[in-house]
Amino acid sequence: MSGTVGLGRFLAEPFSAFGRHWSLTRELTKRDVLGRYRGASFGLLWSVLSPFLMLLVYTMAFGSIFKSRWAQQVEGGPDYTLILFVGLIVHGFFTECLTRAPLLIVGNPTYVKRVVFPLEVLPWPMLLSAFFHMLMNVVVLLVIFLVRFGVPPWTVVLFPLVLLPLALVGAGIGWLFASLGVYLRDISQITGVLSTAMLFLSSAVVPVETLSPHYQFIFRLNPLSFIIDEARKVALWGQLPDWSGLGLYLLGALMFCYLSYAWFRATRSGFADVL
Repeated sequence: MSGTVGLGRFLAEPFSAFGRHWSLTRELTKRDVLGRYRGASFGLLWSVLSPFLMLLVYTMAFGSIFKSRWAQQVEGGPDYTLILFVGLIVHGFFTECLTRAPLLIVGNPTYVKRVVFPLEVLPWPMLLSAFFHMLMNVVVLLVIFLVRFGVPPWTVVLFPLVLLPLALVGAGIGWLFASLGVYLRDISQITGVLSTAMLFLSSAVVPVETLSPHYQFIFRLNPLSFIIDEARKVALWGQLPDWSGLGLYLLGALMFCYLSYAWFRATRSGFADVL
């Protein structure tokens, strides 16, 4: 019986941010969202302007110069700009978790010295903040779609559900890289390069089907490619996602999430000594 209780407690612990620590998680998320643009003239508007400016650059580079085209593009339907925007939204959500994770503990040394502070909740405010900015961009996507092509397909309501497995990967990255960032300070330099590589080696900017089989295999290994493809299905083309594929992805994401949390628990006792 005690073993079953212990297992149940371990399975629930990573998600305590939505249970007994929900008030703390909510306040940390609010502070993260509002504090990021404090002092900026446009404030929260930058959460929309930044990806929109990036969208203009990538649309010009890949849409106008390199002439990238998707097989799903049809006359009178979503064009390359919207197809690209969906990819950038998914990548932006993931890369925010990836690049900020190494600083979660290093950037908050006072939390480590407080014995009662639950360090394990720190990835969740980061993730919820990234989710907020993602939703802001989805609103912009829907407005552009509505103005140019009419009412978006009803399947767009499944967009957050499609991103759920990737969110669990983001939480796992939070625990893993937050721990590694304490002992390997250079890892924050690597994540920026890794984020760029994951953008250009995914289906975000180029249709994978147009590549040679060898390169297609490399692009499909990227965990972003499948989520980006499924997000486009529900947001642009009115198709239901691949439920079996999402289910398998979810199982893998949960496994990675628990392994990362176990690593975080095993290494957190040395944080105070290093910091």
